[in-house]
Amino acid sequence: MDSILNELGVKDLNSGACTGHEKWSQSENADKLISYNPTNGEKIASVSMAGSDDYDRVLNESTKSFDDFRKIPAPVRGELVRQMGDALRAKKDALGSLVALEMGKIKQEGDGEVQEMIDIADFAVGQSRMLYGKTMHSERPDHRMYEQWHPLGPVGVISAFNFPVAVWAWNAFIAAICGNTTIWKPSSSTPLTAIAVQNICNEVMRNNNYSGIFSLIIGSGSIVGEKLISDKRVPLISFTGSTHMGRHVSKTVATRFGKCILELGGNNAMIIDDSATLSLAVPAIVFGAVGTAGQRCTSTRRVIAHESIYDELKNKLVSAYGQVKIGNPLDDTTLMGPLINRKSIEAYEEAIHKIKELGGNILCGGFRINEDGNFVSPTIAEVQNEWDIVQDETFAPILYLMKFKTIKDALDMHNDVPQGLSSSIFTNDVKNAEYFLSNRGSDCGIANVNIGTSGAEIGGAFGGEKETGGGRESGSDSWKQYMRRQTNTINWSSDLPLAQGIEFNLDN
Repeated sequence: MDSILNELGVKDLNSGACTGHEKWSQSENADKLISYNPTNGEKIASVSMAGSDDYDRVLNESTKSFDDFRKIPAPVRGELVRQMGDALRAKKDALGSLVALEMGKIKQEGDGEVQEMIDIADFAVGQSRMLYGKTMHSERPDHRMYEQWHPLGPVGVISAFNFPVAVWAWNAFIAAICGNTTIWKPSSSTPLTAIAVQNICNEVMRNNNYSGIFSLIIGSGSIVGEKLISDKRVPLISFTGSTHMGRHVSKTVATRFGKCILELGGNNAMIIDDSATLSLAVPAIVFGAVGTAGQRCTSTRRVIAHESIYDELKNKLVSAYGQVKIGNPLDDTTLMGPLINRKSIEAYEEAIHKIKELGGNILCGGFRINEDGNFVSPTIAEVQNEWDIVQDETFAPILYLMKFKTIKDALDMHNDVPQGLSSSIFTNDVKNAEYFLSNRGSDCGIANVNIGTSGAEIGGAFGGEKETGGGRESGSDSWKQYMRRQTNTINWSSDLPLAQGIEFNLDN
């Protein structure tokens, strides 16, 4: 552990605010935030939490840096992001290990998350030369119209524990090539990974004579978080977290007419029809449900299977779950690590209790593993889709299994939840596949065929509908959310035609 922390510059006690190289805050008498290893409950390191004064210093420097950074040509801003990608490549193993250590996802997933950061850096570099506007024909003679996109200002990024570094990169790198600065408030459950990333940022900024492009503020939601979402100087807030908090963030930002990107809950389902290849479907279901211990927003929560293959699928899933090795996420043979904290265990146990109370059938799992860490058994339960517990998202490895008769019935069940993030169908029937992808099919922001719900392609816009929030991050044209649109009309004639032929006699 010590070698990982030392390589990433994480100390036993760390400052909670930073805007660049040697610009860490030096708060005295600050409350301490202790980061615990969810595998064994042991202390990893601690952070001096930032307060109101720290926030003001960070925001002021971020605003000042924006005034200069927006003048830099976009491809040059892209070069800064390219260097960030290279710096992350050099620290991939250590940072991936720290993600596993502090968050609890297995090492392979921790490394994969850092790879996502590298990939979005590569994507953003290319995007920096493609911040396109449109040229349009004017209705007026000898006039020209076009649109262009301008930077917004400091962007606030509030990230969640389950992807403690990748989600920041999705936002920060795209925001940077658009000419914005970023202020990052990470989850209080995973502050050390954020400090490690900030250290990497600091070196890259120093090498390019920048500061305040990437800034960090670690503090309580009631103080730092509220100041960030309420601040009129922060035109965009990108929030990843619960639907409950998303509503609060959205209302607060809307009150000041700011912009929001919201990535909230997911209650993701797979439809398995009677033509599906189960050898493809089963691994996708298992990894989608138990990966990251069911703590992804894209985790597979529900499986809706055709009645003709239901029993066969059920037996295969139970068999596969028996092969899931639970333990230390830094062990290469581990498939599922711990939940993030004791509160998550309580939510898991409450969900199991409700399932049993409603008459659900627990096929496997359903209990806490009595070890020092936050371990639970991955669970499969036969349920009814309309039950409240199935309609809600439990951030834990609980998979709900249901059956259907017709594809329309399956889609009705699929769409009958408040969330709309990711979805999937396994089928060899082209009609069912196309129906699933049609405007009468999945109502989610992501709809896949013969691939699971979990994971995201860097090049595609990531996000969902309904209570998932409606925001989009990463690829496609998501960059437009980090900029303001401006329409321009240029009159290059000697006349000024007015509407409805109105004229003024200026000779009198």
